[in-house]
Amino acid sequence: MTRRDSIRVLAAGATSMPAIAADDASPQMNTRAIPSSGEKLPVIGMGTWQTFDVGPKEAAPLEIILQEFASRGGKLLDSSPMYGRSEEVAGAMIRKFRLWDKLFVATKVWTTGKQEGIKQMESSMEKLVAKPLDLMQVHNLQDVATHLQTLRDWRKDGLVRYLGITHYTASQHGAVEKLLESETLDFVQINYSVGERDAEKRLLPLAKDRGVAVIANRPFAGGELIKGLTKKPLPDWAGELGCTTWAQLLLKWVVSHPAMTCAIPATSKIGHLRDNMAAGRGAMPDEKMRAEIAAAALA
Repeated sequence: MTRRDSIRVLAAGATSMPAIAADDASPQMNTRAIPSSGEKLPVIGMGTWQTFDVGPKEAAPLEIILQEFASRGGKLLDSSPMYGRSEEVAGAMIRKFRLWDKLFVATKVWTTGKQEGIKQMESSMEKLVAKPLDLMQVHNLQDVATHLQTLRDWRKDGLVRYLGITHYTASQHGAVEKLLESETLDFVQINYSVGERDAEKRLLPLAKDRGVAVIANRPFAGGELIKGLTKKPLPDWAGELGCTTWAQLLLKWVVSHPAMTCAIPATSKIGHLRDNMAAGRGAMPDEKMRAEIAAAALA
């Protein structure tokens, strides 16, 4: 079977794949199930680091970004109190456009001490207009044992639906691994891209075995991957996967990993948003094609 034939088969069966299936609400967007519940999430979400940390004048163009994200089938919106005004800006848009039922709102706790954690999480809920919060994560493992205990109590009380942990550097993968092994978690958020593949060694297989959903932050390695590819021609075979840009190809590579649930690229540009969302549609690369994508991007 040629590569072209293989991709045709994948495209024909993309919506019936057991790991990735078309979302009923947005038939062009592929989804993956959260292992702990079976609830499905579109494979492309959106982060808010830097892009939503803006003042009122700069926030106006972002309204179009968030509305189009939701209208194109996006759901997981990720933020943090570490991201300056991002929670407040995103929350104002959620309220203005009544997006509560369209989004899966995720944020983080990033402080020390039980009471300080509770205070910060309550502030996040108020800013994001989300009660209950869909997902609360312990940011960069900061006072992780304390906050996980609070979050278990909060989940029992209906204040949060899912709990998880995050880190954005490979140097802390060992600590993340220990928590995946010792704690019962719904989500883990880690750095993963063609340029940052350390998570493949142990974290991604472990998360899959433990039934933990995985969110990929830094899917473009902090933008460095895209910068390095701006003048590089896209491989001729990229079109066979429905990709017209490097961003689409790189995102398909990320979300096609069997352990991956969702990637959360951040953007303030409508063209980039449309690129990102397009990566969640249609056929996904198999292992052979993933190897070809990585080789082409890093050559």
